[in-house]
Amino acid sequence: MAKAEFSLRERDRKRLIKDRFVRLAVSTGGVGVLAALVLIFVYLAMMVLPLFADAQFTPNIARKNIHHTQSLALGVDDYGEHAFVVSRDGNVDFWRLDTQSDSPEFRQSVASDFPLFAQSVASQGWFAFANEAGEVQIFRPEMNSTLEGQARVFKPRVETFKTALRFNESSPLTALSFSVDASPTLAGFFADESVVVQWLNSQGQEQRYRFNVPFPNLDQILLTPDGSTLYLRSGSELVVAKKTESEFITREVVDLSLGQEKHAVTDINLLSGAYSLLVSHADGLVSQWFDVLEDGQRNLTHIREFKLASELQFLLPDTYRKGFYSFYINGTVQSHYTTSEKLVMFNRAYDKAPDLAAMSSNEKYLVAITGSTISLAGIDNPFPEISVSSLWQKVWYESYPEPQYVWQTTSANDEFEAKFSLVPIAFGTLKAAAFAMLFAVPIAVFGAIYTAYFMTPKMRRVVKPSIELMEALPTVIIGFLAGLWFAPIVERNLAAVIALMLFLPLSTVIVGAIWHKLPRAWVGRFPNGLHAMILMPVIVVLAVIILSQSANIEQWLFAGDVRVYLAEHDIDFDQRNALVVGFAMGFAVIPTIFTIAEDAIFSVPKHLSDGSLALGATPWQTLIHVVLLTASPGIFSAIMMGLGRAVGETMIVLMATGNTPIMDWNILEGMRTLSATIAVEMPESEVGSSHYRILFLAALILLIFTFAVNSIAEWVRQRLREKYRAL
Repeated sequence: MAKAEFSLRERDRKRLIKDRFVRLAVSTGGVGVLAALVLIFVYLAMMVLPLFADAQFTPNIARKNIHHTQSLALGVDDYGEHAFVVSRDGNVDFWRLDTQSDSPEFRQSVASDFPLFAQSVASQGWFAFANEAGEVQIFRPEMNSTLEGQARVFKPRVETFKTALRFNESSPLTALSFSVDASPTLAGFFADESVVVQWLNSQGQEQRYRFNVPFPNLDQILLTPDGSTLYLRSGSELVVAKKTESEFITREVVDLSLGQEKHAVTDINLLSGAYSLLVSHADGLVSQWFDVLEDGQRNLTHIREFKLASELQFLLPDTYRKGFYSFYINGTVQSHYTTSEKLVMFNRAYDKAPDLAAMSSNEKYLVAITGSTISLAGIDNPFPEISVSSLWQKVWYESYPEPQYVWQTTSANDEFEAKFSLVPIAFGTLKAAAFAMLFAVPIAVFGAIYTAYFMTPKMRRVVKPSIELMEALPTVIIGFLAGLWFAPIVERNLAAVIALMLFLPLSTVIVGAIWHKLPRAWVGRFPNGLHAMILMPVIVVLAVIILSQSANIEQWLFAGDVRVYLAEHDIDFDQRNALVVGFAMGFAVIPTIFTIAEDAIFSVPKHLSDGSLALGATPWQTLIHVVLLTASPGIFSAIMMGLGRAVGETMIVLMATGNTPIMDWNILEGMRTLSATIAVEMPESEVGSSHYRILFLAALILLIFTFAVNSIAEWVRQRLREKYRAL
């Protein structure tokens, strides 16, 4: 008897090794995918969390004792190395903060025997001395640095305003405000209780205006940097005057205390940009006011308030952002941001309240002076404008008529109030997905039912792969065609498109009813499963007829111009709108829904439908009560997969919409989605900025939404499977 040349045990060992290797590879791949998803989530969260962190305040990083007379103003450079002090004796002293020298690096005398002092907003950095005779000297300290070799060399200077300015009044000047932005403008309060304003008009001629009423108890006079608005405060009463070509007209008189004595006003400041007033009240309340357009008239309006402590000493507005610092008797410093209403910082920084404080132009350093000691603090406050309320609630932005949801991230100037509401772009994402699904779901699901249940196998082998191939079409091509080819067609034939949306479904029902009424001898001659071939010529002919009659339809239904008709009914129209997006994105989503739904329907066991038919049920009853119920988990999963695809779609909504972040369900208007916003704005955002991190937040929201949709889909699918598994 021949001996066997093989060992079954040997082959089993090899198979075991292969099985273990394959199992390890599959497990590693699965774990790797899960780990990658978790890491993506963690990375996005790490990029987003700093948005909601508090500012960091590091006091006393430099201290210096100086010898000078009374300080009126001070400033610090962007490196935290040098500071200047404007003294009562009219000198500007520049001090180096990292040395113990007793003398300034540079001193320049600006004015002498000029007892009156005024200053502009911090971003401009202008100061002014004046005397009772009305002579005014305007100047600006500049802390310039240049590179010489590898070293940075400090080169301070004081720029003086070259045009001689003075009031020609007989009464002594007692208070001053000025602006030099558009043209030199001086506003003075005199001992005879009069207010006089002088400026240069557009022709370069000097203009002078004296208010025709006295101001016996004037506490504060404040001129905006452009010289167009003058605020005159007497107690809690504020007079708002606007400049014309030849005079100042009193626009309104406002009670800043809102009729409550406990809110008596102690001071007013201009917020960065000079669009808003910060009003300090005796009880520690700080309120923000700005102009609001109502019924064609602008009025100074109370917008929001911050409840601070009554020990408040003074406010320091930010240099270019919409925030302010508050200083208290016990040395506490707080920082608030007006737009987000966020308490950014709370720190006991000093032993007592400083006499004066100023901020560097980059807002990274804060310098304060107490007596004869200068102290420098470092500030790390990168994201003050971000809070949960500013992202998800209505915010009243400067010059807006009411609180709104607004997404606007860029502007032409540094004092722009960034608007980071995520609501409009989240709404746009849902709007685009909703109209795409409204178009795609009926076509894809009904097409899947017909293909899987009614179509002949021969025709199914052609139709199903053809539709699946549609998914390979790049979405950038679909978006390109939708934006540059389809959108103009819809605009030119809007009335016909609206008619097609009505008559195409109706024609399908009519053709089916006619087919059902035809004699069976005629119907039987047509190959079974190819009935859709009858409907296609009807749809094509109907579409051609309706499009060719677009002008007549427009004349008949919309009095000759559909755009005018829509405008008369307060319906806006954009060429690239949700209708175009719905068609284009629906075209891209249909293959996903169709493929999964068709597989689910086709996979229903044949014995279920055969048994139903054998028991006397009609094909339609079998389809509705047996096949669709059994396939419902797969159909629901298909719809959820399509929804996830529509929510995350980028190129189609980017190219086929106007990318306008508006909140309107009007199908004839555009929108902006989260994914399109990320694609458009990420390349132009500054790395590490609020804008940059909010785009990561948008990506995180998309990831969470997709995860939630898939989780809900899986949960519902399992429930449906458990419910109908008995079939």
